[in-house]
Amino acid sequence: MPPKISAGLLMYRLRNGQLHVLLAHPGGPFYKNKDNGFWTIPKGEIAPDENGLDAAVREFTEETGITPGNEFIPLNTVQQKSGKTVHAWAFAGDRDEAVPIKSNTFEMEWPPRSGHKQVFPEVDRALFFSVPEALEKINEAQREFIRRLEMFLKERTV
Repeated sequence: MPPKISAGLLMYRLRNGQLHVLLAHPGGPFYKNKDNGFWTIPKGEIAPDENGLDAAVREFTEETGITPGNEFIPLNTVQQKSGKTVHAWAFAGDRDEAVPIKSNTFEMEWPPRSGHKQVFPEVDRALFFSVPEALEKINEAQREFIRRLEMFLKERTV
């Protein structure tokens, strides 16, 4: 089976001159007690008839309930340890973190071999983090997206 290809968006904001990025925590029982290294940009698989940016916008909206802006910064791709390739774009935005996100859901048998189906959110929370915090929280391969965004924003202000 060929490696999967996903696309996602990295929403960012500047607060008091400091860059913050929005990361998503995967929902479901397997990730309930996992933190550092398990957060990700909101992302998902690219459909066969879809371009990467359209997939990234669709997935971001499905996983957060937030409609992204329309000016996107290409962040290129990374390859995760699993072999999955992830394409990403960044955009400036903000959200009220007191308001819960609205994520799509998935169904799975839980507990295993119980015969009971449960519904879980694909993303159970999405929060802004400063760059040092985000670099601890995010999937190791996706750290590069934050670094590329930092570089882009620095070049833009020079």
